Amino acid sequence: MTTSLIDAAELADRLPDRNLLVVDCRADLLDYDWGLRQYVTGHIPGAVHASLNADLSGPAGPGTGRHPLPSPQQFAATLARWGVTPQTRVIAYDQGPGPYAARLWWLLRARGHNAVQVLNGGWAAWIAAGLPMQTAAAPRSASVVAPVDFAGWVDANQILTTLRAGITLVVDARGADRYAGQNETIDPVAGHIPGAVNQPFTTNLGADGRFKPAAVLREQWLDRLGQFAPTQLIASCGSGITACHNLLALSQAGLDGGRLYAGSWSHWIRDPQRPIATGTEAGSL
Repeated sequence: MTTSLIDAAELADRLPDRNLLVVDCRADLLDYDWGLRQYVTGHIPGAVHASLNADLSGPAGPGTGRHPLPSPQQFAATLARWGVTPQTRVIAYDQGPGPYAARLWWLLRARGHNAVQVLNGGWAAWIAAGLPMQTAAAPRSASVVAPVDFAGWVDANQILTTLRAGITLVVDARGADRYAGQNETIDPVAGHIPGAVNQPFTTNLGADGRFKPAAVLREQWLDRLGQFAPTQLIASCGSGITACHNLLALSQAGLDGGRLYAGSWSHWIRDPQRPIATGTEAGSL
C-alpha cells in the first residue's frame, strides 16, 4: 500500500470488495456517546462502529492517561468481532480531520497489520461527494485474531531519558494554547513536557479539512525534524490520539519510523515529580 490515505471516490469504488472493512471512528473527547449517535444516524455502507473509549483505548485508571492503549488481548477481540483477517484491508474514517481514524490506523500498524488507510476528509468528504449512506448496523462474521504486542510506543521514563540525552525530538500535537498552558479544558494540569516542541495536528490539513499534499507535508515535517531523523521523533498530545495524526502525516510524507508516547500529557501529569513547562518555548529538562 503506497499511501496512508484514500479519497472518497476511490473508497466508493472499492466498497464491494469482500476483503474491505470500513470502520467509523467518529468521536468527541467531551461526549462519550456522540460517535455512536452519529453512526446510528448515518454511516458509510457496510461500516462498523468503533468506540474510542471501548475499542480503541483500554480502561483509564489512576496510573494511566485518559486513553491508554488497549491490551493486545482486548484489541484482538475487537478485531475478531469485526471479522478481520490477514487479507482484510481496513479503511478508517471520522468526522473529517482524521485524529480518531488515525488512532485506529496506528493501532493496526503497531500490531503489524499494514493494510490500513484513513479516508481523507472523513465523513464530511463522503457527504460532500454525494455518496450513499445507511443507518442499519452492518453484520460481520467473526474471525479468530491472536493477540499481538504493540510496537513503536514509549513510556514516560523513555521520554525523560532520551530527552535528557538529546537523542529524540518530542512533538506535541495539541493546539498552541494548550501547549503553552493556556485555556486547558480537558486535563487538570496545564502546560507541556519540558523539551517538547509544538506542531498542532491541524497544521497537517489544508483549508478544505483534508491532508495537505504529500510533498507539502514532507517539506513541513523535514523543517520540523531539523537535525533529527524520523526514527528519533516521539509524537505526543493530550492522551495519545491526535499524536497519531502527526505520525500518519509523517507516513504520508514518506518519513516513517516515529514512535508514540502512548500516555501523553494526561499520563505525564499523573506523577507530580515530573517537570512541567509553560509558555511558547520548549524549555528543557
